[in-house]
Amino acid sequence: MTSTDTRVEAEDSGPSGYAAARLRLLQEGARSGPPRRTALAELTDDWLTGLFTAGSKGLRGVSLIAVGGYGRGELSPRSDLDLLLLHDGTDPGAVAALADRVWYPVWDLGLDLDHSVRTPAEARKTAADDLKAQLGLLDARHIAGDLGLTAGLRTAVLADWRNQAPKRLPQLQELCAERAERQGELQYLLEPDLKEARGGLRDATALRAVAASWLADAPREGLADARRRLLDVRDALHLATGRATDRLALQEQDQVAAELGLLDADTLLRQVYEAARVVSYASDVTWREVGRVLRSRSVRPRLRAMLGGGKPVGERSPLAEGVVEQDGEVVLARAARPERDPVLPLRAAAAAAQADLPLSLHAVRRMAAAVRPLPTPWPAEAREQLVTLLGSGSPTIEVWEALEAEGLITRLLPDWERVRCRPQRNAVHIWTVDRHLIETAVRASELTRRVGRPDLLLVAALLHDIGKGWPGDHSVAGEIIARDVAARIGFDRAEVTVLATLVRHHLLLVDTATRRDLEDPATVRSVAEAVGSQGTLELLHALTEADALATGPAAWSSWRGSLVADLVKRVSAVLSGEAPEEPEAVAPTAEMERLAIEACRTGGPVLSLRAQTEPLDTEAEPAAPADPEPLGVELLIAVPDQPGVLPSVAGVLAMHRLTVRTAELRALDLPDGVDGSVLLLNWRVAAEYGSLPQAARLRADLVRALDGSLDISARLAERDAAYPRRRGVVAPPARVTVAPAASRLATVIEVRAHDAPGLLHRIGRALETARVRVRSMHVSTLGANAVDAFYVTGTKGEPLPGEEAASVARAVEEALRS
Repeated sequence: MTSTDTRVEAEDSGPSGYAAARLRLLQEGARSGPPRRTALAELTDDWLTGLFTAGSKGLRGVSLIAVGGYGRGELSPRSDLDLLLLHDGTDPGAVAALADRVWYPVWDLGLDLDHSVRTPAEARKTAADDLKAQLGLLDARHIAGDLGLTAGLRTAVLADWRNQAPKRLPQLQELCAERAERQGELQYLLEPDLKEARGGLRDATALRAVAASWLADAPREGLADARRRLLDVRDALHLATGRATDRLALQEQDQVAAELGLLDADTLLRQVYEAARVVSYASDVTWREVGRVLRSRSVRPRLRAMLGGGKPVGERSPLAEGVVEQDGEVVLARAARPERDPVLPLRAAAAAAQADLPLSLHAVRRMAAAVRPLPTPWPAEAREQLVTLLGSGSPTIEVWEALEAEGLITRLLPDWERVRCRPQRNAVHIWTVDRHLIETAVRASELTRRVGRPDLLLVAALLHDIGKGWPGDHSVAGEIIARDVAARIGFDRAEVTVLATLVRHHLLLVDTATRRDLEDPATVRSVAEAVGSQGTLELLHALTEADALATGPAAWSSWRGSLVADLVKRVSAVLSGEAPEEPEAVAPTAEMERLAIEACRTGGPVLSLRAQTEPLDTEAEPAAPADPEPLGVELLIAVPDQPGVLPSVAGVLAMHRLTVRTAELRALDLPDGVDGSVLLLNWRVAAEYGSLPQAARLRADLVRALDGSLDISARLAERDAAYPRRRGVVAPPARVTVAPAASRLATVIEVRAHDAPGLLHRIGRALETARVRVRSMHVSTLGANAVDAFYVTGTKGEPLPGEEAASVARAVEEALRS
């Protein structure tokens, strides 16, 4: 179908003819991307021209203009039409009638229409008062009518924009920053807004506006392709959903990927992230240049010299060999020879990060074009400059992104390519894999005073997730890659072994501390055997904290930190030659004994709620005073020993929307002279939202749950049914395993499942049905995922035989899948 084929005469230009031609165009599988957007714009132009011509007979001094995205000729399948009816003001009544003849057929088709009717003076005044309107007019394109009227407005608007650029561009930059604050960064979001998020289509349009000002220009290399890719994804999103949406929701990503002929949703996201990264980097460079130009214009050199403020323009201050600062940027010295100095990119990057200055675009591109590869292994200076760059704190991020934008990072570290722009489909992670690695190095730079080998800590932070993107366990794959990279960048054999160990076991401390019984000697010994030395333990402790802090708010807290610190202390004692102490029965507190005696006396549950705070890390360096971090409340429950205690308590807590942070259940030895057996539950809970329930209400419901008069499962099911489920990613099925050799005192059943209200209740019922006793529980919730460990024994308090343990695990798994 050509533009000529689709051109219609005025009498045939009704909505039905245009709608049919539009549908045929969108269904053409052979035409997509820019050709389809252009064809759709031309088809729409022809239709609107027919409507305009039919309604404007005898009317002069009026034209129909496309603005915004339509003005650029970029119509996506569900894009709105942004139109301006421009007139000279001689016959407003006739112009109003013409507007109705054009607007109503558009509305009849159900197309979104952003319309206005103005004279050139009115259009310019609106643009002067409204920055968004002015930006739309920069892309004004004539459709029909008086071409001279349109050309006159375009010339005037562009002249106004260039004259007002010193005032307007800072406003535009502020508008972009506010939008980024609201919408986030496109290159990291799992459900990004392709238009509004930072690095999206709005920012690409803003860069066009900056270029039109003649004040500065964006780096052009790759920018047009990035913008085209984002538009292609938006086209596919419109076709897949049938809606005018710019948000790439999780449930639609596979369909959009298929529409684009991509392998899967991860491939789609990676392409989106790559495009967004190009736009974001171009924006950073462009706005920096705008600021430099505006500063140079605002302060005259003679006045600056008189006032003695700042350095004269062009003064160059040495930073490192071949590297200088000029006008707020790091540039290459005149004598620098990148073709003869392979360490120069790392030296320049380290100098820029240490000085908290950006690397100039020209310098990075010159190095990318001319620098020779580093020899293998790297010279000592290259390794030292890499460590300096990684240890520079937050300025590292911008400098690293500048190197990556020109391909220098993957030339230095070829394995980086697999993690570059790789999405992480985990609610806990807020960054892509590569950005998470840099964030971890930034966090690790704050902990270097705690370790004897800060260089190993920083490089381990950079490499700890390098195995992601390879089949299997990323820690196992990462260990192999880390050995190769560490040897290539010049570490000796012993250092390579330490780095490989850190990468292999970077999750060991936090997983063990939050999911295993630290009182069990087997737990501590297994960690000591994996770590091997005090120095490695020290590094692993710091890496664990840096990794968690760089993951996201849900991955670390002072409570988790205290558990890890406790584990490190115990492992350190073993590595020093001390045997781990056999666990002793913990003496009950006076409060516990009081509750137990009361439970025996009344024959029912007794409980208390007490506010708790998370302990602050006493090992950390002194910092500004802070209030303790709230953990929730300590819930103590004493219950006469009977079946069904665990599922009943867990179910009642779920009914009251209480989230379990930690849980312990044990039989309590009563004082002499008191008969009976009591179970004591020492749990820490937090309100999901709202205030905590009253203890009396919890006890009343628990009494009913234990005597069978309260059907917890039915109540939870009713509550779930009352709230319609939102569409989203289907969670993978629960997985239940037996952790081998995790304890000599009990069998450890580990449950990995999608976190949901009542999960602990269902697990407890399954364990109760399997006739095992729960000695303790270790609850860990990361985003939407629960990883819970249950230390269970037989009726006589012994670990379960292998076959019985496997049978219990299967039973729990089946219960969670049903």
